[in-house]
Amino acid sequence: MPLKKSLMLRFTSTLLLLAFVANSFAAGARAQEAQRDRRVGQLPAASAPPSVVPAPTPQPRVAIAAATARATRTLEALRAGIEEVLGAPELAPAILGIKVVSLDTGRVLFEENAGKLLVPASNMKLYTVAAALDRLGADYRFTTSVYAQELPDKKGKLRGDLVLYGRGDPTFSTRFNGGDYFKAIDELAARVVAAGVRQVEGDIVGDESYFTGPPRSPGWEWDDLQWYYGADVSALTVNNNALDLSVKPGARAGDAGVVTTGPTSPIIRVVIPRGKEEVADAPHFLTFINRVSTAPRGAKRDISVHRPLGQNFIEVAGQIAEGDPGYTGSVAAARPALLFASMLRAALEKQGVSIKGRTRIVDAPMRRQPEPPFQAGQLVKNPYPVEIARRESPPLSEIAAQTLKPSENLYTELMLRTLGKQFPSTDPKLTSAEAGLSVIRTFLNEAGVNTAHLAFVDGSGLARQNLITAEATVQLLAYMSKHRHALAWRDAQPVAGVDGTLRGRMRNTVAAGNVRAKTGTLNNVSGLSGYVTSAAGERLAFSIIVNHYPDDNPPRQNYMDAIAVLLASFAAKSD
Repeated sequence: MPLKKSLMLRFTSTLLLLAFVANSFAAGARAQEAQRDRRVGQLPAASAPPSVVPAPTPQPRVAIAAATARATRTLEALRAGIEEVLGAPELAPAILGIKVVSLDTGRVLFEENAGKLLVPASNMKLYTVAAALDRLGADYRFTTSVYAQELPDKKGKLRGDLVLYGRGDPTFSTRFNGGDYFKAIDELAARVVAAGVRQVEGDIVGDESYFTGPPRSPGWEWDDLQWYYGADVSALTVNNNALDLSVKPGARAGDAGVVTTGPTSPIIRVVIPRGKEEVADAPHFLTFINRVSTAPRGAKRDISVHRPLGQNFIEVAGQIAEGDPGYTGSVAAARPALLFASMLRAALEKQGVSIKGRTRIVDAPMRRQPEPPFQAGQLVKNPYPVEIARRESPPLSEIAAQTLKPSENLYTELMLRTLGKQFPSTDPKLTSAEAGLSVIRTFLNEAGVNTAHLAFVDGSGLARQNLITAEATVQLLAYMSKHRHALAWRDAQPVAGVDGTLRGRMRNTVAAGNVRAKTGTLNNVSGLSGYVTSAAGERLAFSIIVNHYPDDNPPRQNYMDAIAVLLASFAAKSD
């Protein structure tokens, strides 16, 4: 290439990089992911249901589209532009793997360190969801049953216990029910009443024994476990196994702050301790200790939330000023099966059912041996004599979208364990999660992905022991682009500038509404892997994974977004 042309390409791509990074820096923290996989040093914001749409993130209008088009009229220019982005001084200390492939020709457009093993963060969700769609099918539905020892008599009396038996359905959640905590549970309770139950002589039992193994995956860090993104995994999952926490000021300075939670339940309480008074948590499932004071108007809000490991109380402390609109966060709910059972009990009583017994659970220490193997989509042999009622979830295609778009850790962990139950291992010692990881690895090998050196320890990517490569991720993306469930897979990805964790990114660029990609964010880790159609109409798959990039440096996402914009503006064909 003549020197003059080379210099012009580098100059143009430099202008692009400067314009794009300036645009992203101006947006600042407002353009970060709507729901990060892990947050440290701040209270996580509560997950909004689909009906609650955050206000659009304003971004300065920077004319980068024209510069992008000039910079990427040839494959040589595209590669020069990507190299310019990767040459940013801020990226020099980091480890980065990238690969870009044409789905139309199979040609590699760009790669660097594509075979390096890197921590994927939530790019791991691509592997779990792809395996779930392949093995379970896009139309798969989770089933939750209500069992008893016998049918109710003519007067509606049910002798013995009423057992709520879960199989990992994530859709008893505000995310699927218009923000209503009780909608799905009320529907299940109504079916119990329709079956003739008017009185329960025994207990309400939440049986979460369908999955074997611990409620958390290996490698989850202790400071993740009190937040919604580190919630316990249970076959009886309700409202993402989290409680929405609200902190507001009292009536005047000096008063205690007002701490409330949602959903409400008789087994959850909020107390204001007096002096050194001890707060006993029994028989309550969870106690919030309110140590928040109301400060004078204009004072800085300073709230901390802490739950000691292994304890059933959460301490909320600090100050909040008069007139402050309040703070909301979302904390993990210990023993979610008990919360589920207590909410079903409340719904039954509201619909006129009297219950004599207590509310209890069948959990891990009481788990039975795994049932015999059965076909995908088929119910397990009933663990109790009579099924009184059941509820089926929406199809897996809808759940996949509500998993990948907001980057929901819990849902992928439920899919992982469901794979392990539906396709059990020949090794009876494996937990449901371990068996699920074996299913994922087998699926990947069938998809042509070399898994020899990859490491999988959970389904969500919250664990740092997961190791993947950009090459393996692009191979997976290419395979799924031709899969029988390719449409469901495509529609589940976040869309740049439109929804999910990409809602506030790449706006006002040629990538907006075009790039469909999964984000990934942990401390010092970031990723972006997915699809983009070039300006020439060529379908591309790409994966960018960055490790060891300090969080206090300019946002990692800016550089990945700049590359995505370059790919979207690529005006030539790769062949």
